Amino acid sequence: MSIKIGTRGSKLALAQTETVIKKLGTLGIETEKVIISTQGDTTTQVPLHQIGGQGVFVRALDDAILAGTIDCAVHSMKDIPAYRPSGLFTAAVLKRDSPADYIAHRVSLGNVRVIGTSSTRRRAQLLRHDPDITIRDLRGNVDTRIRKMSAGEYDAIILAEAGLTRLGIRIQGERLPPEKFVPSPNQGTIAVVSRADPSLMEILSALDHPQTRTDVIIERAVMEQLGGGCFTPLGIYCRDGHLIAEVLSLDGKRTERIDTVIETVEQAREQGRQLRSKAQDLIDEAYKKLGIFVHER
Repeated sequence: MSIKIGTRGSKLALAQTETVIKKLGTLGIETEKVIISTQGDTTTQVPLHQIGGQGVFVRALDDAILAGTIDCAVHSMKDIPAYRPSGLFTAAVLKRDSPADYIAHRVSLGNVRVIGTSSTRRRAQLLRHDPDITIRDLRGNVDTRIRKMSAGEYDAIILAEAGLTRLGIRIQGERLPPEKFVPSPNQGTIAVVSRADPSLMEILSALDHPQTRTDVIIERAVMEQLGGGCFTPLGIYCRDGHLIAEVLSLDGKRTERIDTVIETVEQAREQGRQLRSKAQDLIDEAYKKLGIFVHER
């Protein structure tokens, strides 16, 4: 059986897909790579929240699976929205790489004044850490971001450490501790999404890492209760059942946070509901300031 695997065309997406292809190859499974362009790849001049949030990297691949053009797709799991079309299944969650953010800088860290990121979460967390820094929007693939920093447009940029590792990039900078700079839910995790075909799902399940799946399911359970996606500055991170989740104001001055041990998905949902109740004003404020209408939520 040969499996058609869909992927975005960025270097990072291709590297992640090659990881999946190699793992399947060791199992004797033949594969065919299919590159599909997404709105997130073609619209790079505006922040993600202005073009639909994290789902812009996923919809075209979802459509291709449902249309039968491909059998499955490889994603950074943090890009997969909370609510999914029927007929799709997360067939495998690979062992998690580093969940942390990484600050790459061209000047000494003490002299960093302008930081590039388009993430509302990263912006809020950076401003909480240092209200005097300037945050400027930055989109594009990893190479583009690094090139813009090297050209002097930014003193520093924020990247996912896992992405740098997968691309084999070594660059001056520091890992930001995930306990303080709480990452996006599922950051550092590769997922394989397939159509709900039992034989296909059985093959792909051989790539699954149970502990990582458990942790990211807990994170997604909290995310589903909070809502917000790319619009609201929120971080959610679970490791071996230890959950940290926070919602911030856009300027980083106010935070609602939970730090607890979770044993079941229902406990995670309850924690998410409690956090949303405490942080509802921050969530509403983010939507209002970013101009998101209620029917888009």
